[in-house]
Amino acid sequence: MDVSESLFNDDSMLRRVIREQVVGLSGPRALLMQAAHPVAFAGFFAHTGALDEPYQRLARTAQVLDLIAFGPADDARRATRHVRAMHRRVRGELAADAGRFPAGTPYAADDPALLLWILAALADSAAVVYQRYVTALSAAEREALDMVEGEDLHVTHEARDLAVQIVMRPPVPLRMRPVLELANQITIGLLPPRLRRQYGFAWDPVRAVAIRGGAEYAKRFVVPFLPERLRVVRSARRAA
Repeated sequence: MDVSESLFNDDSMLRRVIREQVVGLSGPRALLMQAAHPVAFAGFFAHTGALDEPYQRLARTAQVLDLIAFGPADDARRATRHVRAMHRRVRGELAADAGRFPAGTPYAADDPALLLWILAALADSAAVVYQRYVTALSAAEREALDMVEGEDLHVTHEARDLAVQIVMRPPVPLRMRPVLELANQITIGLLPPRLRRQYGFAWDPVRAVAIRGGAEYAKRFVVPFLPERLRVVRSARRAA
């Protein structure tokens, strides 16, 4: 594909980060980060029925981001218009106090601040995994990815249930349980410490050293030597 037909080129940070297959590890963390904002949780999860199909919803979001990054510009704009139209229908109020947000706080899925948080959680999670498993990013490259702390974030009981029942215990075959446990430990280790505590996840220095050691090994001795078909997502290979 001629890159002039796309919204981004190969020099863009978006393409550079999400082209890596390993960045797929950021999906569960992104869900937990999104759910940690009580108003965003109400608007994008509880209200829309996404609790019934969180990974399908995440996959649809990933498809749109993939189209924006690598697809034709006209298709990307058409997809974002469709997403905006869907969000305009979602309105409501918080049913109970949540952190600094009192009961009755209104929400709208097309609120620019909430949309920014949803996108920031995706971008920040991708960047965290990219730095852990691929290579470091400069401060300038991460400049717009800073909303991972602050007074807005508060893990509600409903968000904690999401973490336990959906993110950490998805239905997988028995033979995949050890892989799931490893993925869960990676996800827990990638969360900011305050949110990790609010979700009630156990963590200790031994686990931290093990996960970081494994990531460093992968960054130095595995990822750089993978063939392109295993390292780079298919849409990025097609766009090259």
